[in-house]
Amino acid sequence: MRMTDKNEREQVKKLNTLKVIAEKLNEANELDIMLKEVLHELLSLIGMETGWIFLVNNSGHYTLAADVKLPPALTWQDKKPMCEGDCWCIERFNNGRLKRAVNIIECKRLENAIEYHWGETNEVTHHATIPLRAGVENFGLLNVTSPKKTHFSSEELALLEAVAFQIGTAIKRIKLAETEQKMALMNERNRLARDLHDSVNQLLFSLKLTAGGAKEMTDDEKMKDMLSYMINLSQEAASEMRALIWQLRPQWLEEGVAMALMNYGKVLGIEVAINVDGVLDLSPEIEEVLWRIGQEALNNIQKHANTKHSTLNIIVKNNSVCMDIIDQGNGFDFSKMKGTGSLGLASMKERTDMIGGTFNLETAVGKGTKICVSLPI
Repeated sequence: MRMTDKNEREQVKKLNTLKVIAEKLNEANELDIMLKEVLHELLSLIGMETGWIFLVNNSGHYTLAADVKLPPALTWQDKKPMCEGDCWCIERFNNGRLKRAVNIIECKRLENAIEYHWGETNEVTHHATIPLRAGVENFGLLNVTSPKKTHFSSEELALLEAVAFQIGTAIKRIKLAETEQKMALMNERNRLARDLHDSVNQLLFSLKLTAGGAKEMTDDEKMKDMLSYMINLSQEAASEMRALIWQLRPQWLEEGVAMALMNYGKVLGIEVAINVDGVLDLSPEIEEVLWRIGQEALNNIQKHANTKHSTLNIIVKNNSVCMDIIDQGNGFDFSKMKGTGSLGLASMKERTDMIGGTFNLETAVGKGTKICVSLPI
């Protein structure tokens, strides 16, 4: 009778855990906040003290997305042990061998902390690790532990798996919502570009024609000079407006990012030689990143390189797309640019990092510049 009562209590506890966490996940709209709140709730309900969540992108790079009550050894130097290096669970996750909740994981990060004297481990030595997934999509890892905890029962692992699946489903929902917001922003940007083209651009053109007509109707030299100045200003404004419209909505992006960048180069007065290797069946997000980085690079060439020629290489292979933008212009001393945020380099690198890509810059004074971007697809 007592065993039956205990089993019933455990079952009620399990159901209550799933209910409370499901409510948290259903209410969540921001990924970082959701992961932190759910991790706190989970640890409280299952009687554990410590936990952390790694999110892993398509190229295998991980980030520490949430953590609760890490021992001092793992918070050393602003949580450096949790943000750098590999470990057993990350390696298994990336090579596809971590499919279910796993029991008694000896933590390499804790072992390193002990070896290199990073601080107290608070008697935390082992942890359970559970993949976060929704269907066939994998998003990261849930890890939980407590001091002196070296074993997780099959019931505990089953509960953790159920919660991990709920978290994975919530992550997918939030990511889909973010994609929908990006598409809405893109549509609004396109609408704004059309409005600028149809209204402001036409007004500038009309201003130029009117000033030109007025110039032909007067013999006053001072008036002619003023009208000529107005014509030049309106022409310059129209040129700036065309560049702005291109930034909002590249006219040829539907024909591919390579064509879009070549034609944007024409707007800037730069000849772009294109080399494409592989089938460019890219997602809108990848195209957007390549377009923005290429756009910034061409702007830099137009403003700083003192050349009217550049080369664009795009290569698709091994589940990645690589884009090089090369010019033989002035180049610059990169060591003097570090930390200044000049030339839009920080923006280009940030866009690349956001989707797990790599960004490299090669330049020297008098030897031109080469920007290399590699993105997972």
